[in-house]
Amino acid sequence: MSVVVIGLNHRTAPLDLLERTSIDAARLPKILHDLRARQHLSEAVVLSTCNRTEVYAVAERFHAGYEDVRNFFTDLSSLPAEEFAGHLYVHYDDAAVVHLFSVASGLDSAVIGESEILGQVRDAWELAQSEGTTASSLNLLFRHALEVGKRVRTETGIGRGITSVAQAAIAMATERIGSLEGRRVLLLGAGEMAEGMAVAIAEAGAAEIQVANRTWDTARALASRFGGRAIRLADFPAALVEADVLLTSTGATTVMLEHADVSSVMERRGGRALLIVDIAMPRDVDPASAHIDGVTLLDMDDLRRFADAGLAERRREATRARALIEEELARYRTLTTAREAAPLVTALRSRAEEIRQAEIERFNGRLAGLDDDQRAALQALTKGIVAKLLHAPTVLLKDASGTAKGDRLSEALRDLFDL
Repeated sequence: MSVVVIGLNHRTAPLDLLERTSIDAARLPKILHDLRARQHLSEAVVLSTCNRTEVYAVAERFHAGYEDVRNFFTDLSSLPAEEFAGHLYVHYDDAAVVHLFSVASGLDSAVIGESEILGQVRDAWELAQSEGTTASSLNLLFRHALEVGKRVRTETGIGRGITSVAQAAIAMATERIGSLEGRRVLLLGAGEMAEGMAVAIAEAGAAEIQVANRTWDTARALASRFGGRAIRLADFPAALVEADVLLTSTGATTVMLEHADVSSVMERRGGRALLIVDIAMPRDVDPASAHIDGVTLLDMDDLRRFADAGLAERRREATRARALIEEELARYRTLTTAREAAPLVTALRSRAEEIRQAEIERFNGRLAGLDDDQRAALQALTKGIVAKLLHAPTVLLKDASGTAKGDRLSEALRDLFDL
């Protein structure tokens, strides 16, 4: 049995493939049950963000479990395996643990040290728990990962500076146009990412913030927090004609702005340039819009390049974070091995007790003449002998938990006593 993680992320797959494997939140419960129902997977958690889609699973047989997950990605993307298999990464056992710890710590994000990912890991785990697709192995792993993510942010400076995709998007927009001060900014989408961008926009001194969203009440709530104005989707094209910057982050599964929509808007702007920053996954804006005169269209690929340019100053903190992760891996090994040792010790003592009772039963005829006190003494004597024989091996097994020696002793006990 192995804990495995199989997935695609911004480092291994192009943006169009990430889009095809992005999972809408409404579909996640069904997808979790689909994974859990596959023959060789006994537990499953799915983490799907703008940077990754990953399946964490307990595979009863590694290679068969990998096939189950690869087939899942085939179904998800509607692509033959050969078109995406080369972009999949696969980690198991210790490597899978380190990967999740790194993800939770923000080390594997487009923006190193980003703050949102820890909450996304927690949400993915809690959903899997509520759907009944996790058990002891993944529950222990994800609980520990959240502890690691918090520890890294507390004990290192990884979380200083730009620590979110939303902040990075505003910083990238500011770099492109010099300043947001006095600019008209239009937000398409009113979720958590849009909220983060609105905070940064307000701090940058934008002249006006407008929010468009499918749900009118949500748009109004976000706009009112920052002294902005909510607009209905029907009025969105007219608002875009007047805007200097468009920031999109909806959860839509199809394109919100087609090439023709952007072209029509640009014809009415009197030659004024338009900056569009699209950080939705899948993308909200037709990529072909980048070729329209006057349009600068930036997406997650551009944001990753922007974030990479500022990576040098964070490398020292990232190194410290990785050292903490190695410490936590050792602690996790100890916890998991101790957890496995306890039922093994229980099974060994149960087997010994079965043998003791069976032997007393076998000689029951010869013991018929014993009175109650003598029978009690016999019980105490035989129990004491069994306890003394088992004491040393069980103490040694517990003391060696979390080490290679502990693994060897556990295997030996299973083989010797058929546990």
